[in-house]
Amino acid sequence: MFKQLLGKFSKDLGIDLGTTNTLVYSQEKGIVINEPSVVAMNSRTGQILAVGRDARNMIDKTPPHISTVRPLMKGVISDFEVTEKMLKYFIDVVHSETFTFVPRPRVVVGVPLEITEVERKAVEDAVLSAGAREVFLVEAPMAAAIGGRLPVMESVGSMLVDLGGGTTEIAAVSLGGVVTWKSLSVAGEELNKNIVQYARDAFNLLIGDKVAEEIKMKIGSAATLSEPLVIPMRGRDLITGLPREIAVNDTQIREAMSRSIKFIIDNIKATLEVTPPELVADIYERGLILVGGGALLTNLDEAIAKEIQIPVRIADDPLACVARGTGALLDNPALLHDLALPSATDDRRSFLSKI
Repeated sequence: MFKQLLGKFSKDLGIDLGTTNTLVYSQEKGIVINEPSVVAMNSRTGQILAVGRDARNMIDKTPPHISTVRPLMKGVISDFEVTEKMLKYFIDVVHSETFTFVPRPRVVVGVPLEITEVERKAVEDAVLSAGAREVFLVEAPMAAAIGGRLPVMESVGSMLVDLGGGTTEIAAVSLGGVVTWKSLSVAGEELNKNIVQYARDAFNLLIGDKVAEEIKMKIGSAATLSEPLVIPMRGRDLITGLPREIAVNDTQIREAMSRSIKFIIDNIKATLEVTPPELVADIYERGLILVGGGALLTNLDEAIAKEIQIPVRIADDPLACVARGTGALLDNPALLHDLALPSATDDRRSFLSKI
């Protein structure tokens, strides 16, 4: 009863709990948080020093007693306690302007397709421990399809590729479910590692993931650019041990990422090969949709379209599609009832039975 009372003064939330970024959708304001999934902690006191961008800026720059933690790996929780603290921080930030002293929101969370029952329980427990009164888990591609305004409940086939930080998920959806799918561990972070490895092999230069990501975002591409781009790459020379700067161009960075991009495209083809022909006909007519932060890689849509011979388009604001989809489900309890994954929580079961 007390939780229900507090819930009346809380804002229900949709959360895209990603390996690289966490996005929070509020029913009243839309996307209110878009922060890196990083937490900086003082190991001596257990105190949280920073969350999100401030914590990411501390990576590889901290003294021994301060650690920067990425509590999610490949889309699932790898550090339960840190994830709980991060979620509690975000929930408190969203409610900072309200009169609720103990927020108890309903929360919808997007989770990967390949998540196990144990991993699903970990997400549920972390969100409940962070302060939610009820938590609903939804497959991230379904949430992304809703956020991308695809007709997921109709007998029409749609295909989307969710390129996240830790995982790439390829899914054909129809009639409120995922028909065929593949989940890959090659995604945005793997592309960063490709650039780090290329710098080591080609230039004997050691660079960090943050530098690699910045280079990827500025000059990275999946197909040839109309104008060549050049950017400085700074790191430590592996031979002399001293700082060094070199200039790299878009062709070199494209070469570094080419194997991973080809792997993703090959798996899109493999998913199409096992998709029912009626759905393939719909997908050919409607095209393939790219969502997730990786969809912003320059010319990725062109590279995929050239290989699979199907029109490819990038969703509006692809990074926020999953979060927008979870938010839309908050406004539609009947659809949430149909799409929510099974839960062991008795409160959740009793709520769903009343819808």
